[in-house]
Order: sequence, then structure tokens, then C-alpha cells
Amino acid sequence: MTRVLVVEDEPQLVRALEINLRARKYEVDSATDGSTALQLASAWPPDAVLLDLGLPDMDGIEVIRRLRSWCKAPILVVSARNTSDEKVEALDSGADDYITKPFSMDELLARLRAATRRTEPTAQSGDSGRVTTKDFTVDLLAKKARRGGEDVRLTPTEWHILEVLVRNRGKLVSQRDLLQEVWGPNFRTHSNYLRVYMAQLRRKLEADPSHPEYLITAPGMGYRFET
Repeated sequence: MTRVLVVEDEPQLVRALEINLRARKYEVDSATDGSTALQLASAWPPDAVLLDLGLPDMDGIEVIRRLRSWCKAPILVVSARNTSDEKVEALDSGADDYITKPFSMDELLARLRAATRRTEPTAQSGDSGRVTTKDFTVDLLAKKARRGGEDVRLTPTEWHILEVLVRNRGKLVSQRDLLQEVWGPNFRTHSNYLRVYMAQLRRKLEADPSHPEYLITAPGMGYRFET
């Protein structure tokens, strides 16, 4: 059973989320502040987190950063904050998706299903999921990346993007195709998401992120992975 941690200080919304999630066979833990959320996540590691940013004791961005230091579960921000800068900051801090209040419960549940699917292991054949470069190695089957002899921590969304590019290495993957594969058909025009995540991947994997050798941008077209 998939365990979801709901971090929200509005009682009515917490109740609505609990009812809808449990009706679909999710296990649910709820926290009304960031400190409680971090304690619950440590005691009972979640498979996904639904997180409001406006918490009474700390900003949700800080919760994201603390969770990301050890937790790989997808984090879906559910917030009334709706500016582009705020969305980019949340995604850049480690969130996997951003849902603006008010929202459709059906859409939220669909996004949650998509996020948890991205973390499920997939069977691969041959060595198609393993890449070795002079700067880093990636093993998609084991979901491990290493650079300079140390493990590189990637979020589930970063892994999904990297997996799509690695499996199509040497080929151009259009922005629309990459957005649809990772976030779904409703996000085919959200190219700002890709800019944020590609920048994060380059910082983590490339020797010189400003002059990437492997994660290549074709301006206005898409991205490709070169070895």
C-alpha cells in the first residue's frame, strides 16, 4: 500500500485529502506543520508527499530541502502561491510537481499516480540502462549515479528525465515529448520545468555545467544525451 504524507494546516482540506486518498487505498499520515512532517517522514518513510508551502512554523521550501537531504519520495507542492518564481524555487529545491490551489481533486490524484509511477523500478534488458563517461556513471536499473567516486543524489523527476534521454542517447528528444513523458499531456508547453531540471542535472553531473558535454540543448527544439 502506498503511504502518502499530507502536510497542510487547513483542517477541511486535510480531511478532504484523507477521505479521497483512503478511498483509493492509500495509507495517509497528516501533519499541520513542518516539524511534525519531518518527524513523521523519519518514523514512517512516505512513498509520496503532498506539501503546502504556507506552514505555521517554517516555510515549505525549507521542508523540501530537509526532506531532500535523505528522502527520495516524490514531493508534490500544493499551494496558493502561484507566481512563476515561487514555482521555480520549489522545483529547484527538490519538489517534483507543483499544484496551485484551488485544484481539482481528480487532477491532484492523477498527478500523484504519475509521480509514484516514476519511482517504480522497471525491468531492463542488456546494458541499455548503464552509461559510463569520463566524468560520471549512470545505472538506471539500479537508480544510481556516481561522480568522482561518490554517489550523486537525484530526485525521482531528475531520474525520469535522465532515463528518457539516456535510452534515446544520441537522438534529439523534443521538449513536448519529454514533458509529456515525465509530467503528462497537460504539461507539453511548460518548457520552464525542463530548464530548471536540466540545470539541476548539469550541476550534478557535468564537469562544467555552463558548457555541458553530455546533456545538450538544441535551442527551441529539445535535448539529447551524448556520450
